[in-house]
Amino acid sequence: MTLTALAEQGLVLAMAAPAESGANPWVQLIPFALVLAIFYFLILLPMQRKQKKVQQFIEALKVGDRVVTTSGIYGQITRISDKDVQLEIADKVRIKISKAAVGGYQGQDPVAPDVAGQS
Repeated sequence: MTLTALAEQGLVLAMAAPAESGANPWVQLIPFALVLAIFYFLILLPMQRKQKKVQQFIEALKVGDRVVTTSGIYGQITRISDKDVQLEIADKVRIKISKAAVGGYQGQDPVAPDVAGQS
């Protein structure tokens, strides 16, 4: 169909005006930069702060601390190595877990992020 045929049927076509050649192309990047800044301050920065807090908690663990794991196991630290922790969960019952699995101290709010993504 041609434009005249479409016009005869009552359809109106709009054409965009040509872009102004005097506009600064950097102005078009402002919304993109704003979205990136909002993303950084609302998502990335809080996540980095939380990771730093968790890392400080893991580094501060010591033998004798009463902790709870992210899976809900309560115990007392009996041995610490570079990547894992040994917990005594009952009399003469010890388990070996990853340091990342320690969620916090007993009786306090968890330090490690929840596995389900709820914070």
